[in-house]
Amino acid sequence: MTEIDPKELKILSDILALVLEEHPGQSDNALQALRNRARKNSTTGGALKNLFQTIAANPSKAKTAARQASTRASASKAKSTDMPDQYRIQLREMADSITRLDRNLRVAHSQNETLKSELYLTQKSRAELQTHLATLQSSTRNKKPVTIAISLLVGLLVGVAGSQAAHVLRPAPAHTVADNTHYLY
Repeated sequence: MTEIDPKELKILSDILALVLEEHPGQSDNALQALRNRARKNSTTGGALKNLFQTIAANPSKAKTAARQASTRASASKAKSTDMPDQYRIQLREMADSITRLDRNLRVAHSQNETLKSELYLTQKSRAELQTHLATLQSSTRNKKPVTIAISLLVGLLVGVAGSQAAHVLRPAPAHTVADNTHYLY
C-alpha cells in the first residue's frame, strides 16, 4: 500500500458507514469485510487509526503517512519471516491431528456397527427363546390334566390288580352250606 487509492478510500468509507448501520446483518458483513481488507493489506488497527487522523487533518499528508505505514508493515514482515514456517508446522500438526481423529471416528463407527449387529442377534435369540419357553409352558399346562387322569386310571388298575392278587395268593376258606345258613335267615 504505497499510495491511498481514492477508490479504496471510498470503499473503506462505505464499509465504515455500513458498520455503523442499524441493520445487524449488513453491519456484521461490513465489519468482516473491513477485517479481511486489513488482513490482506497487513494493516493494524493503530495504523488505520493514524491514517484516518492524518486524512482528517490534512488529506495531502495522507499519502506520505500511507507510505510510512507500508514501510513499517514491511519491516514487521521481515522480522516475522519465521512465522510462516511456524504456521506451516502448526498446520501440519493440526492436519495430523485431524487425520488421527478421523481414523478414530471411523474405528468408533465400525465398532458401533458391530455392536449394533450383535445387539440385533441377541434380541433375535431372546425372542426365539421366549417363543420356545412359551411353547413349553403351554404344552406343560395341557399335559397336567392328562397326567392326572392317567395317574388315577393306573392307580385304579393297580388297586384292582393288587386285590385280585391278594385273593389269589391267599386260599379261600372252604365253606360248607351249614356255615352260611345263619346268613340266610
